Amino acid sequence: MVIMDNNTIQKPASGEKYIHQNGTKAIKDGIKVSVEYPNQEPLKKPKWFKVKLPSGENFLSLKNKVHELKLSSVCEESKCPNIGECWNHKTATLMVMGSVCTRACKFCSVDTGNPKGWLDSDEPRKTAETIAFMSLDYVVLTSVDRDDLTDGGSSHIAKCVDASKRKSPNVVIEVLSPDFRGNLDHLDILLESGLDVFSQNIETVERLTYPVRDPRAGYKQTLKMLRHASEKSFLSKSGMMLGLGEEKDEVIKTMRDLHDCGVKILTIGQYLRPTINHLPVKKYIHPDEFLEYSDIGMEIGIEEVVAGPLIRSSYRADRAFMKIEKNKNG
Repeated sequence: MVIMDNNTIQKPASGEKYIHQNGTKAIKDGIKVSVEYPNQEPLKKPKWFKVKLPSGENFLSLKNKVHELKLSSVCEESKCPNIGECWNHKTATLMVMGSVCTRACKFCSVDTGNPKGWLDSDEPRKTAETIAFMSLDYVVLTSVDRDDLTDGGSSHIAKCVDASKRKSPNVVIEVLSPDFRGNLDHLDILLESGLDVFSQNIETVERLTYPVRDPRAGYKQTLKMLRHASEKSFLSKSGMMLGLGEEKDEVIKTMRDLHDCGVKILTIGQYLRPTINHLPVKKYIHPDEFLEYSDIGMEIGIEEVVAGPLIRSSYRADRAFMKIEKNKNG
């Protein structure tokens, strides 16, 4: 087992257990070495599927600041293909409550373990400092799931939102939230923090919720949280992945379910397998199919549907928000 500290040279391999700097035992990339797909050849990426290497002055500046303050960015932890574009447009996604998740979704490369209540009490200040340092107009705060905490971390995330709003009053804050095991009282703690957009990803169609998501998550549970936020007049948002074996009619049903729960913004992107231990890609969806889903979603009544092979839930979130606000104000 690798013990991680600031002087560690040997990094744990994907699927290997290690001890985090805060003492948490975790599994690198979230999933143990798998025997589920021993001889399965991975699908070759089509020629039109290209990812640009991240670069640019703003990208490097934000990366350095995030590491300096020991914050976790979901852009890095989830190996997002759009990290360069978003960071260069000063739209950042920061992950609070650490980089070790108590769940083990089979699509996600965030490390898995039990932090046993560990939290950085200074994180609200650090988060606010980073947002102010980058002069951000829009920031997405997300987090790992923390089933080890009594309230799932809702009060801690709320403190991060409040501190950020106090230091940068004009910043728009979207929270890509955990599901708090469906506890609406815990959700209300977060909703009272001053956030502007509440987001929770449905991830996939109902039939594929398991094995794609951890058993503690749930299709109906996510819809319940989104409906509650919408009924309290918050701008609600969700996201899902394609390429896991879903059928077209299932995708359309999912969009209808989300619309019925008041979701105004939906992102749809291609699932990319983080490591060989994660679920394999069943199909690469052509860009034209994404455009079709975008049109269908808009026809259903979802106000903004951002769909494409490289789209992720936080991709240029500022643009979708501004379009909704512009339409609302006529």
